[in-house]
Amino acid sequence: MPQQFLAQGGAIPMPQIDYGAVMPVLIVLSAAAIGVLLEAFLPKHQRWSVQVTLSLAAVVGAGVALGAYLSGAPDGGVTTFKADGAVAGAIAVDAPTLFLWGTLLALGLASLLMIGDRSLEPGGAFVSQAGLQGGGLQTRERANTTGMQTEIFPLSLFALGGMMTFVAANDLLTMFIALEVLSLPLYLMCGLARRRRLLSQEAAVKYFLLGAFASAFFLYGIALLYGYAGSVKLGAIAAATAGTDRSDTLLYAGIALVVVGLLFKGSVGPFHTWTPDVYQGAPTPVTGFMAACTKVAAFGAMLRVLTVAFEPASWEWEIPLWLIAVISMAIGAILGLTQRDLKRMIAYSSIAHAGFLVVGAMTLTEDGLSATLFYLLAYGFTTLAVFGVISLVRDANGEATDLSSWAGLAKRSPLVAGVFTFLLLALAGIPLTSGFIGKFAVFSAAIDNGNAALVVIALVASAIAAFFYLRVVVLMYFSEPAPEGPAVSVPGAFTTAAITLGTVATLVLGVLPAFALDWASAGGFAP
Repeated sequence: MPQQFLAQGGAIPMPQIDYGAVMPVLIVLSAAAIGVLLEAFLPKHQRWSVQVTLSLAAVVGAGVALGAYLSGAPDGGVTTFKADGAVAGAIAVDAPTLFLWGTLLALGLASLLMIGDRSLEPGGAFVSQAGLQGGGLQTRERANTTGMQTEIFPLSLFALGGMMTFVAANDLLTMFIALEVLSLPLYLMCGLARRRRLLSQEAAVKYFLLGAFASAFFLYGIALLYGYAGSVKLGAIAAATAGTDRSDTLLYAGIALVVVGLLFKGSVGPFHTWTPDVYQGAPTPVTGFMAACTKVAAFGAMLRVLTVAFEPASWEWEIPLWLIAVISMAIGAILGLTQRDLKRMIAYSSIAHAGFLVVGAMTLTEDGLSATLFYLLAYGFTTLAVFGVISLVRDANGEATDLSSWAGLAKRSPLVAGVFTFLLLALAGIPLTSGFIGKFAVFSAAIDNGNAALVVIALVASAIAAFFYLRVVVLMYFSEPAPEGPAVSVPGAFTTAAITLGTVATLVLGVLPAFALDWASAGGFAP
């Protein structure tokens, strides 16, 4: 067939690409590919410094390219990677895409700083050999070596590039490929923890198996929607949904399966079962990267799918999403009360916050879109800083994440306790923090859209969740420290910068949120 095509004088059509619009993604993915080559050719003692420099330069360079494009970006957005004669391309670069790219790059920069830090743990938080098993004297000795698995840097860039493509995908097939590009590196990164190897490897296996299962749901949903609309383009699916003589069974089943895949990636209950174990077992810098950036990517894609492709069928999926939001908020708030491990507690907190984000995602208005985008930005910075602080409290076995280890922390390190208290109050949604502004914006948009009952449930869930945040605060300030309790490590420059960036962003977005809200309100999705 290809020979016949060429014999007839045919040529493979090249897609039309707007390189200026997609330059941030190209920079990140190109740097990831270069990082893989550097791993193959550089001596081991040079890899860390070169990989750190390359990764940080790539993210900063992508941010510069994004800023340069913003000044002349068309108001209605553009679609690129078009075939000849196609109305829409595979990638849509519009106002929400640009906001999400800026959010991902900022969070990715802070995440890479935490990943590259080697001051808290000699050699970094990652084991020098990925296949190292847990237990035994010999394996513990090997885990205490100062070598670092520097493949973590190109893996992080591949995941970040996949996330940026995921939120900009204008068809479901591109979205699925981006989903795999962002997920596969994360599966590997979860299993590289230097400490608590068995937990880390268990986390990687659980995330991989459940992630593959969710990807199968997503792919099967794409197949059903293709059978219904005859296309995987989001605009074509919307047009078919608005009026077609095909069976609606394919449409409803396809929507359900695609949305389930997105809900899994966003750790929304009841599709959250991987979240507590993976958050606890993964290296803390990777946990922060997942908790912040992956949630931004998942909900960014969900906003695009619900708004562009499935809005004509909103009457059918609104009630199921309403129930899912309630379930997620209830699971996160109630089960969070029972947790003794801080990383698991923050995992259940993320499930509750995912429920709040669903409230915004299903509000198909301009206010709902801008509020959800702002919430993702605010939550991402706060969560990254939280995991940065968690990495500072350590004992002989590494990070001390049990609540008892944090008793009396304010007497050992008032600064760390104060920063952590501020971040927990932000997660609880206390005024003068970004969490309060984010919740206020999302809940206001939902009330204006007629979802007052859902907002009341969300407020009750917020009040319940506030208890386990305040429990930690009371423990730090009003309990006596153990005589030989964990020490608070002095962070290096990288971790200090990441925590400072997250904390300052949490404060600024709570006190002066106008800039971010205005940017989030700059426009809607490209048709």
